Amino acid sequence: MKLKLALSCLSLLASVSLSAQNKLGTLKGKNFNNITLEVSLKPFKKNDKAYIREVAREMFMQWSSMLRHADTVSVMLWTSDGSEILDYKGTPTQPLEWAKYMGNPNTEHAVNSGPKELSIHERAYLYLDNPPAFTYGDLKFIVQTLKEEGRKATGKPVLVGETFDPGPEFAKSDFKYKKHREILGGSAMGHNTMVSCYSVLNADSEAYAGFPKGIPANTRFGTFLGRQSRHFLKDMGFDFLWLSNGFGYGVEGWSSTGAIFDGKGFDQAKLADTKDKIAGFWKYFRAENPDVQIQTRGTNLSTGTDLARDGVNLEAIYRDKNMLPPPNSPWAALDGDFGLEMVGYMSRMAELPDERFLFRFYTHDPWWLNSPWLDRYGREAHDIYLPMSVSRINAKGEVKIPSHLSFLSIDDTHGDMPTQVPDEVTPHILKARYDAPTAPGPLVWVYPFEEYHRWAFAYKDRLPEIYYGDWLIRQAINNGLPLNTVVSTNAFQSVLKSKPGFFKESILVSVVPDADSPLERALIGFVKNGGKLMVYGPAGHAGKAFLELLNLKNGTPLEGEFKISGQYEGDRLNTAYPNVVRHEALFSGGGIATNLANPNDPNTRLMATVTPAGQVPAGQVPAGQARDVAWVRTGNDWNGGKVVYIRGTNSSKFNGGKLLNPDDPSKFFTGPLLMRYALAAFDMHCVIEKENPAVKSPVLTIARSHNAFIFSGYHPNSTITDRFKFPQGAPLLLGLETKLDAGHSVYNLPTAWNRECRIFVTQNEGIVSYKELHSGVKDIDKRFQVSGLEGATVRVYAPEHISLEKFEAYINAAYPWKTGRIKVSEGDPKLGRHFVAEHVTGTLTVAW
Repeated sequence: MKLKLALSCLSLLASVSLSAQNKLGTLKGKNFNNITLEVSLKPFKKNDKAYIREVAREMFMQWSSMLRHADTVSVMLWTSDGSEILDYKGTPTQPLEWAKYMGNPNTEHAVNSGPKELSIHERAYLYLDNPPAFTYGDLKFIVQTLKEEGRKATGKPVLVGETFDPGPEFAKSDFKYKKHREILGGSAMGHNTMVSCYSVLNADSEAYAGFPKGIPANTRFGTFLGRQSRHFLKDMGFDFLWLSNGFGYGVEGWSSTGAIFDGKGFDQAKLADTKDKIAGFWKYFRAENPDVQIQTRGTNLSTGTDLARDGVNLEAIYRDKNMLPPPNSPWAALDGDFGLEMVGYMSRMAELPDERFLFRFYTHDPWWLNSPWLDRYGREAHDIYLPMSVSRINAKGEVKIPSHLSFLSIDDTHGDMPTQVPDEVTPHILKARYDAPTAPGPLVWVYPFEEYHRWAFAYKDRLPEIYYGDWLIRQAINNGLPLNTVVSTNAFQSVLKSKPGFFKESILVSVVPDADSPLERALIGFVKNGGKLMVYGPAGHAGKAFLELLNLKNGTPLEGEFKISGQYEGDRLNTAYPNVVRHEALFSGGGIATNLANPNDPNTRLMATVTPAGQVPAGQVPAGQARDVAWVRTGNDWNGGKVVYIRGTNSSKFNGGKLLNPDDPSKFFTGPLLMRYALAAFDMHCVIEKENPAVKSPVLTIARSHNAFIFSGYHPNSTITDRFKFPQGAPLLLGLETKLDAGHSVYNLPTAWNRECRIFVTQNEGIVSYKELHSGVKDIDKRFQVSGLEGATVRVYAPEHISLEKFEAYINAAYPWKTGRIKVSEGDPKLGRHFVAEHVTGTLTVAW
């Protein structure tokens, strides 16, 4: 009774305050277009209409603080495993097989049976002793109830979506695993366990909603799913369909191998046929169900990897404008593989069907007895702050952040909805959204979305290069490269024409462009007009002009083990990294063929060279054997422009598991480290201190939000120390102290962290503190204080709209701020818009 009264009061309050919320706005222009609550039917523990309404109201109550920041609210139902669509006969009284299990119900072991030692991947239990029975008519009532109660609670449009999963995870499926095994392929959960989107059905005389006379032989699965889903979604009242776990994106969504790549080589001959089969699924599906909005999970991998290993033509799939592209993968973060998550996320948003894309966060798992927020992430918000720092730049030069937000899921495996999770997760999501990027980050990935798709089909030898590129960046991010902004090559060229100075504060990160291509001309022009560029990958297809820019020549490709040496600022370890790097051509875009064309060029500084290991004594390298793998070059007439070239070694290989495995860092140097080390050439130093190579490196992102620098990080090992020094000076993280060392700010940070930085100091040593103070003065919104300064130069990045006249600075002063005011000046525009105070000793307070 008390719960009912509370829910009624909440509904009344919500209806009274909704108009005020909508007028005032909430997230300062950063509202979500849509927020989706994903849920199974497990919370509906009784098939009772009043009880179902009560549970529905509770769902929206728990997430009300989040949902007020959405224009539309959605609920995505994990009803079953998708077989409810395949089995649907069009009859409301038809019994519904639904996801009432813990574990995998499609094994040889009966539900609730088998030896105790069997894992839940080997059998399943019922989640309740006597779970309710539902019909399709009951499901229709649940869908309608969610819309009605959601509208009452939020005052917003409420959509409800259905899910289709290709695997065996969620509910028993006679259709997949008994009647129509011919549709199975893939091995993500055992051999031939996943439905292939381009499979063909055998004849079936049974009646279905879309096939009342049975399924004719050789019916395309896309045709069957399209027609069945059209009937099912319309009859049940669903508004959209989610395709789960890589469905529609090839056969193997979780593995680094696929139809084209088997771990030993690339079968180029299969590429065109595989591409056509995937395209065929979408064509046949849309012919039967042209209007429903499709949302997709995608794979655990990236655009280039999926294309080269499994023939996934994302460019073609994106021609369907009524679909939401894949979000970040929730699985990679569980393994701490944020490089894989970030590369997949950025590469798939570089180009989009429209401007919409999704961020998805893994709160609970309704099937596998884990609740990631509570027991995998340890209530640490790294998988919120890192991927939510990601932004894309579109062709207009607009910074775009996720339009959609989704929570998988709001219920746990027992069908409970612990209030602790929304209460704890919501503040982190909202803080990340308030801090969302408004400008390009310090590093911007110029992603070759169009080039990869063209190279795959126009050339016979570039699949290894396409495959390798994303894995290299994955490894670089996992080893601390702060990359979290992406722009496609096509959008980059458009922005460069319309907004020439748009990337002036950023270092662009790009593959080597093709000879005489528009991208080649754009990158050369960018550098010669003062831009900063980091180029990675093989240069076998480079043109004369770009080779001259890089001072590069190609020789005979080499692979194997190499000794690496050079002049670069590395990390600080008690036990040093090995000096041997392993370069396998198959996983690194071919052998190493690069050298300086003119080693005596005064504008070129060589940073790293490799020599075949064990073949020659040190210092006695035969001509043609050494390979140059990293260098920096400037030009006398480049207006301060600079280019770094990194050949790049993946430092990973396929050992028969799902993913490429990184080389043992205690035995081999990690090649992608050179990308972070090379940032020092741009006077950007991100150095870590750790005990030995086996200690996992932190992941770092740096976003620009309203002229602030938003640092976020994941430290898999909290004994690591970070050292930062940028062209502006040492960045200060708000709310912390740092003991400066040789001009670097030095921090020991926790597992997950997120801090704002608006102030940089140039000072060699000393303990410096950076705190926020209260305003205390009319017309002052923000006040910050930096103490421990000794003859320092201080650069302050106030919001863009703050003029010099509205900026106040005081030395060694206190409230009521009547003395100690000093004059500051506009800083060097090459470092972005900021104010500078010089020769500061003591405590500096700034306000605006």
